[in-house]
Amino acid sequence: MRLVLLATLGSAAVLLGAYGFQHIGGMAPCKLCLWQRWPHGGAILIGLAILFTGERRLAWMGAIAALSTAAIGAYHVGVEQGWWEGPSTCTAGGVTNLSAQELMNQILAAPLVRCDDIAWQMAGISMAGWNAILSLGLAMIWIQAMRRA
Repeated sequence: MRLVLLATLGSAAVLLGAYGFQHIGGMAPCKLCLWQRWPHGGAILIGLAILFTGERRLAWMGAIAALSTAAIGAYHVGVEQGWWEGPSTCTAGGVTNLSAQELMNQILAAPLVRCDDIAWQMAGISMAGWNAILSLGLAMIWIQAMRRA
């Protein structure tokens, strides 16, 4: 049960960190940032369910939640680095071959917080990258908890 508690607290810490950056640091999240939060919330609920019921076999769901947010984080890193395009409602679109009206429409519809901008990084790794790394670690903890079930 210690591993389940550790993984649950890990997701809670990542989620609290994200909310801290948003509400204390004034860094509004983009759409992909918000998407990365949902699986952590799910992992917390799964962990609480296991801790209250003792049903350790649910740990596989925690692993899936952690892997999901890691995948979204990795995708977000690719968008930030320009390796691929992100959602059209979250990234800067190209301006090639646009009419003046289409360009004006694109400017007016631009998101306030873009997914392809890196708002913060540490050691050259963005928040999305740290989420992916930490979430992979949490997935490994969930998998260990599952093996001990």
